[in-house]
Amino acid sequence: MNPDTVTTSTAPGIRPPDGPYGIRLLHGWYRTGGPAGLAEHLDRYGPAPLATARGSLVDAVERAGLTGRGGGGFPTGRKLAAVAGKRGPAVVIANGMESEPASRKDATLLHLAPHLVLDGAVLAAEAVGATAVHVCLARTREDQHGGLARALAERRRAGTDRVAVHVHTLPHHFVSSEETSLVNWLNGGEARPQATPPRPFEKGVDRRPTLVDNVETLAHLALIARYGPGWFREYGTPEAPGTTLVTLSGAVRSPGVYEVPAGSPVTGALDAAGGPTGRLGAVLAGGFFGHWLPVPLEAAALGRGAGVLAALPEEACGLAETAAALGYLAAQSARQCGPCRLGLPTVAEDFAELAWGRSVAAALDRLNRRLGLLPGRGACRHPDGAARLAASALRVFGDDVHRHARHGPCAAAHAPLTLRVPAARPPEEGEWR
Repeated sequence: MNPDTVTTSTAPGIRPPDGPYGIRLLHGWYRTGGPAGLAEHLDRYGPAPLATARGSLVDAVERAGLTGRGGGGFPTGRKLAAVAGKRGPAVVIANGMESEPASRKDATLLHLAPHLVLDGAVLAAEAVGATAVHVCLARTREDQHGGLARALAERRRAGTDRVAVHVHTLPHHFVSSEETSLVNWLNGGEARPQATPPRPFEKGVDRRPTLVDNVETLAHLALIARYGPGWFREYGTPEAPGTTLVTLSGAVRSPGVYEVPAGSPVTGALDAAGGPTGRLGAVLAGGFFGHWLPVPLEAAALGRGAGVLAALPEEACGLAETAAALGYLAAQSARQCGPCRLGLPTVAEDFAELAWGRSVAAALDRLNRRLGLLPGRGACRHPDGAARLAASALRVFGDDVHRHARHGPCAAAHAPLTLRVPAARPPEEGEWR
């Protein structure tokens, strides 16, 4: 099955949706196999409850333990409280950019349940005292923009929303989904990360307090508003409650987007996609900003990063896969700070030498010195994510490094890649607006 295919699963721990306590994000898919219009959405969930008191929804989200589903994993209730506690009218940004190349979860959710996302955005706006919602999508996904525009037109005709909702299409670059990139673009600038402080919750769009949340996070918020924090915690673990969407790709039998309990064992999540197609060499968790997990996977659980698991077959070359991903990340940097302009390209070049070159020992020595210099030194977390991926590859594929050093690149290093790595083309200066 193509990894773009929308797929769901009643994975272990998720009951079929036989009533309010079985409803989760992809509930409608089980019934119809397609996206829900407004009438079907309202029939399924009922109208979104009116957030009459700011503190009530904020408190419910805090007690539910909902964390951000865009990769950062920050407690959503704390973000809501921080914006609600500021003076003056606020702004809400629903982040649907999904710049992670290995992820399809947000696109799936926006396709199947756009009204659930919009409910969550409007409810969040009411909870923090916002007068506007800005939904940010990647400019390259025209079908997605059209689908959301139709959903908004339905809501306007029905008079559903009490807050103005605007949809924007932004440049589709990896760092353009970072929250300060979104704020800067909405303020008339380029979709590149900005130095902080102030953070968006302090001074964001039009210098107003701004809540930035991933679209999946907002969809969960819409369900918590309806069914409460206790319902949300019925699945997952005490530390990672609720369910989460995961894009499963690579060497699994049925690649696609699945809903599984948060904190699930990685092996259980892979089983939701029919299990591996053969022996695995490693699993990439969290996408290009994530880390490699070694096999066996018995102790590994889903973390709070981006909902991505890419299964690498045993015969693939993990060094080549990582080198290609790092080349893409280096090309996609904003080129504003030293770590991205100078450090990231050299790390990518060194890793390419590990994968395909002959001077493996020299490249390894340089990597061991350079990787520790990247994290925490840029305007955003782009260098941090690349360094994390590279460091995990050196640990997990250490035996491959030694084999490459003794015998040169393996045959698998020149085979087609398992990861979905886009072309490593740096954006032109004019492409950031």
